[in-house]
Amino acid sequence: MSSSSWNSRMQNSGSGLISGAAAIVFILTVPLLFTDLLGFNVIPFNTWKQYLSTPQTNFCSREQDPLSRLVRGKDLKKLEATGFACDTAEHSVVCVANRPVIVDTRTTNITVEIPRNQTVQEETSVRPYARQEDNLQYVTPVKILQGNSTSRVCRYNHRIPAVIFSSAFTGNLFHEFDDLIIPLFLTIGHFKSRVFLILEDYNPTFLSKYSKIMARLSGYQVMNPAANRSTHCFPGSVVGLKYHANLFLNSSEIPGGYSMADFRQFLAETYDLKFWHVSQIRNPTLILVSREKTRRFLNEDEVVGMMEEVGFRVVVVRTQELSNLDKIAGVVNSCSVLVGVHGAGLTNELFLPAGAVLVQVEPLGLEWASATYFGGPTEDMGLHYLRYKIAPEESSLVEMYGRNHPVITDPASVFAQGYRAARAAYVDHQDVRVDVGKFKETIVLALQLVSNSYFAGYK
Repeated sequence: MSSSSWNSRMQNSGSGLISGAAAIVFILTVPLLFTDLLGFNVIPFNTWKQYLSTPQTNFCSREQDPLSRLVRGKDLKKLEATGFACDTAEHSVVCVANRPVIVDTRTTNITVEIPRNQTVQEETSVRPYARQEDNLQYVTPVKILQGNSTSRVCRYNHRIPAVIFSSAFTGNLFHEFDDLIIPLFLTIGHFKSRVFLILEDYNPTFLSKYSKIMARLSGYQVMNPAANRSTHCFPGSVVGLKYHANLFLNSSEIPGGYSMADFRQFLAETYDLKFWHVSQIRNPTLILVSREKTRRFLNEDEVVGMMEEVGFRVVVVRTQELSNLDKIAGVVNSCSVLVGVHGAGLTNELFLPAGAVLVQVEPLGLEWASATYFGGPTEDMGLHYLRYKIAPEESSLVEMYGRNHPVITDPASVFAQGYRAARAAYVDHQDVRVDVGKFKETIVLALQLVSNSYFAGYK
């Protein structure tokens, strides 16, 4: 989209409501007409329904201010006194301004200016990515200035706060949900879509993939600051996203008090998922994630035959199919069991109905990652978890290195050499040939758990 086309969509993004039945019809109809003619940004119909059914938030009111709910303790007192504060947690940094700000996108780095009556200008630089412990060299910093205003003139004025974050690391389903989607939900969910998202390090593929989620988190088109190159006035701003843990939400630390159950409900509504509990699935169905490059099932056909013999209807999905969330979310949701070797595809456990089972095959050297990234979060999701830890003889690494090599006998020594050495050995070059007879015991147990869940769901 060209800069001029984008600019035409930016004007007057926060329209107010007019009371009276005739006025409501007018305000719902006219913007739709002008959208076709002029290309302005329009609030989706679901958001209009929300306007009509709930009182509008007064962003200047402390009691209802969703911005002030992003900080606590001394940071909240600082926000109240100065209009600006940063919440620095174990993993994340989130800076909040609850007074008018000017967002300047005309340079490479976004500048957020908070005018204050002081001669000395204070500057804060934030790389707006949820996991601050990651390598952030590819995350473009945002410069926040307080005081000594340069008196920038705003070309566009908005009635909702801006939220600035980065999509620098994308292309991996786990990190997209863990580092971006869940942090977005827990940071701005309580705004009820009344925020304006500005995506630093803009990635159109990411936005296309998660378009339905973005449309529910904000009633406005996400801004690409590099293409915008203008100045905007907002009543407040948020720079950065909160992060708690892997695929996890700590409800006591979230402004809206949301839990993982709330996030899964949010996904169910977003993707129109049909099954809330595994007991609604009459025929036990198992979905197998078939990896194509590394950590593959070398005897996949034999494994599928065993699963069918146990009593499952088996659906095999390739990793490339997992990128189309609009389709795959519903497929996963219609299954009782999700099976796969450790990898990003198991993030689809988020779409399983409650009471379903995740079966994770743990390759050599990846026991901790398997438990931390996918096994541990299942409890808060209301899922059952089964792990199948392979024996050395079930790993392709035995053929590559020999049975007595340290890669097989002493993984800790390999990890001691650093991340790259460990990744090369256990992540990038390992496949599995599971003992079907032994693996069958795990699949039978999965079927038993599904059967027990079925009866529990109808008590």
